[in-house]
This record gives sequence, structure tokens and C-alpha cells, in this order.
Amino acid sequence: MNTEAMLQRLKEKIYHQAFQYSETPSFRLASGASSHFYFNCKRVTLDPEGQVLIGNLIFERIRDLDVQGIGGLTLGADPIANAVAYTSWLQGRPIQAFVVRKAQKDHGIAARVEGNLRPGDRVVVVDDVITTGGSTLQAIAACREAGLKVVRVVVLVDRQEMNGRENILREVDAVDALILRDDVMALHARK
Repeated sequence: MNTEAMLQRLKEKIYHQAFQYSETPSFRLASGASSHFYFNCKRVTLDPEGQVLIGNLIFERIRDLDVQGIGGLTLGADPIANAVAYTSWLQGRPIQAFVVRKAQKDHGIAARVEGNLRPGDRVVVVDDVITTGGSTLQAIAACREAGLKVVRVVVLVDRQEMNGRENILREVDAVDALILRDDVMALHARK
């Protein structure tokens, strides 16, 4: 399956498995706001076909960036990072997956970023959905505190609201979204 076909299939999976819509704003978001629509992307990121699609599509976008790691704030980023790491190994260009804890642990080495990385390594931060960009920004800050250089952010779905993309662009030079809210809403209008 070529890249365009994989992207179209991923859009369909997001629409059918992760997207919910209501005529009244009945979905409460992490930001506290209410919305007409909601994306539960774990239904796709934890799905075997979803992981193959996501791993290949994101790897294609970052393969030439010379990065050593990919990860983000647990839990939304974890299956995405693992899918890309697995794909990178199959493609002969291994990229380490890492996890950013929501809070620093208070035992052992007390690391907030877990993975096989060293200070100075170049990394991509991933997330499943951005609205305000809050969880992505937390991950970026934790990576920088660990001495990692964040070179790009890649998200599965950009909700295209509450300045999420713009907020992240204040911290990194590039933000890529595989799917935009507008893509899903176009599918919704056709159905």
C-alpha cells in the first residue's frame, strides 16, 4: 500500500473508530472546554492495523531527520512511538521509543523521560490529538530538561482549535499532523 492509500485508510479508521459527533457540545475536553466532537484515538493507536499505518506514515515523515528517539507524554504518545520505533527497525533505520511520565517518579533514578537516550540526542515528540497543545508542551519541556533536542512534533489528529498548533510552534520549528479535523469533518459530511 502506498503512502497516500495508507493515509486515506487511516482517515477512515479515525472516522469510524475514534470520532464522535454531537449536535450539542456534550464532550468535555482535557482543557475543560465543551465540544461538538471528540477523538478517542486510542481505539486506532492500539489497533494492529492502526499501528502499521501510523508507524509507516510517521516514519516516512521523519526518516531523513537524523533523530535518535521518538516519544511523548504517556499514555497518548506511547503506542504511536512504539509503532514508529518498530517500523524504523524493519526499515533498517532504528529510532528509539521513549516515554515521558506525567510526573517525575520519586524512587530509583527519578527519571521523567524513560528510554534508551542520552543528553544531546535529537528527538521527535508525538501525540495522539492536539487541542491546546498542553500535553505536547509538557513533553517538550520534559525532553529539554533531560537534555534532549526536540526537532519536530508529529500528531495523529490536529483539532484545529484553541491555538494548539500555534502554541507548539512557539517551542519547535515544525508541527506535522497526519489528519486534520477538517479531513474528518469532510468524511462526516459525506456520510
